[in-house]
Amino acid sequence: MLIQDNDTSSPQGGLSFEDTEIAFRHTSNTALKRAYWLFRLININFFVKIGPPITNLALKMGLPIKGIIRATIFKHFCGGETINGCTDAIKNLHEGKVGTILDYSVEGEDEEQVFDETRDEIIRIIHRAVGDPAIPLTVFKPTGVIRFALLEKLDAGQTLTETEQLEFTRAKGRFNDICKTAFDLGIPVMIDAEESWIQQTIDTLALDMMREYNKGRPIVYNTYQLYRHDKLESLRKDTSIAIDEGFYFGAKLVRGAYMEKERKRAADNGYPSPIQTTKQATDDDYNRAMEFCIANIKYVAFVAGTHNEDSCRVLVDLLNTHKIAHHHPHVYFSQLLGMSDNLSFNLADANYNVAKYVPYGPVEAVLPYLFRRAEENTAIAGQMSRELGLIVKEIKRRKI
Repeated sequence: MLIQDNDTSSPQGGLSFEDTEIAFRHTSNTALKRAYWLFRLININFFVKIGPPITNLALKMGLPIKGIIRATIFKHFCGGETINGCTDAIKNLHEGKVGTILDYSVEGEDEEQVFDETRDEIIRIIHRAVGDPAIPLTVFKPTGVIRFALLEKLDAGQTLTETEQLEFTRAKGRFNDICKTAFDLGIPVMIDAEESWIQQTIDTLALDMMREYNKGRPIVYNTYQLYRHDKLESLRKDTSIAIDEGFYFGAKLVRGAYMEKERKRAADNGYPSPIQTTKQATDDDYNRAMEFCIANIKYVAFVAGTHNEDSCRVLVDLLNTHKIAHHHPHVYFSQLLGMSDNLSFNLADANYNVAKYVPYGPVEAVLPYLFRRAEENTAIAGQMSRELGLIVKEIKRRKI
């Protein structure tokens, strides 16, 4: 039976996100100092705005800056250039009881051969995770295995040509190859969210994969961006479908990643923006989504992907209130590598399930990801200052 969420009171409890000794226990003095200077630069919006075009120009001109990138922003936010190259990052996180989600972050390709290669790489990640508790979850980006413009056409309800129908059949085959491998090997896989105007087709594919592979345990997770005002209701409806049809429902809850692009497209095309009108509305729906998942925890497995301290506290409080074990297999917290270590490592130290997204790939190919992350996080009021303040606190504690 589907249980509806109810409003809960403010979270209580003694968990501290201020303990920088735990937060940075895995970080050497050298890495801590590098992080200090990196976040000082990122905290300056001017550098974030001019950095991408200058970097791209320097690379095109053949200037020797790749080594600088690899030793600074890439080293802080990425695990390596290959799966094997991420070994040290995986080990380092695991020593702090934090899991790794290997995120193949190559973007911008649009060819069938590349889509096949990306599928094969995701499958290699799933195989790498087998028997390794340090890699509890895997993930893939839908537009890494299917053409964006094809998804646009499908979401718009346009008729596909015969060639496009064959292309979509191949794309669905890639989705299935990944999810079947995850099912066969018992490794959960998350399907990332994309822009709203291609998301419906992805949601349909994700639900079909859950129908096929989530009958015995949660394997496939779809992503819900709660900065969209319609996604809380989507989460409830999809959960109801899963319960009615008898399969586990898997969800990754995030706030969202395409706000400016979404609002601009809506304005340019004359339709209502799918984005919440206020940040508070997003925060409220995010917390309600967690409440709903906890209320239906028997049927729902979810990953709370958030850098928001208040939301982390809400989830901690929900688990305690409902007397759900901190280490319940249906509940994970998740943050990005190089961000919010005060959340990740303090939660892990208190025996909650935590896993970091660890992006990897060739330096040049991962740059669009890195630039987008820098822009997104400087847009979050106070986020960079918060990171910097915690680093400064730890530097003072260590007296370095």
